Amino acid sequence: MEIFLAYLGVALCVALSGIGSAYGVTICGNAAIGAFKKNPSKSGAYMGLSALPSSQGLYGFVGFFMLNGKIAPGISLPAACAIFGVGLALGLVALYSAIRQAKVCANGIGAIGAGHNAFGTTMVLAVFPELYAILALLVLILTSNTL
Repeated sequence: MEIFLAYLGVALCVALSGIGSAYGVTICGNAAIGAFKKNPSKSGAYMGLSALPSSQGLYGFVGFFMLNGKIAPGISLPAACAIFGVGLALGLVALYSAIRQAKVCANGIGAIGAGHNAFGTTMVLAVFPELYAILALLVLILTSNTL
C-alpha cells in the first residue's frame, strides 16, 4: 500500500503539471492565432509568450526525478504520505499556475496584436503566477531531501 501511495503522488505530480502546461499553452496559442491575423509581424512575441506556461510541466518532470529515487520496497508510511502530499501539492499548484499564467499571456498577446508595446510588461506580470509553482517545487525538493 505504501509504495502505491508514493507512486500515486509522483504520477499526480507529473500528470497535473503536464495537463496545466498543455492547457495553458493552448490558451496562449489560441490568442496568438487571433493576434497573428491582426498583426503578423509580431509572431515572435506571440510564440515567446505562448511558451511560458510550458515550464510548469517541466517542474512536474523535475519532481518526478526528485521523488522517484526515494521510492523502494519497504518504504515507510510517513515517507509514502510525504511523497504523495508534495507530489499532489506540486501538481495542483502547477496546474492552476499554468492556466492563470496563460490568461495573463493571452491578454498580453491580444494587446500586442492590437498594436500596443506590451511584451515586457506581460513577461513581468506572467512571472508572478509562476512563482507559486516554483515555490511548490522548492517544497518538494526540500521534502525529498529529508526522506
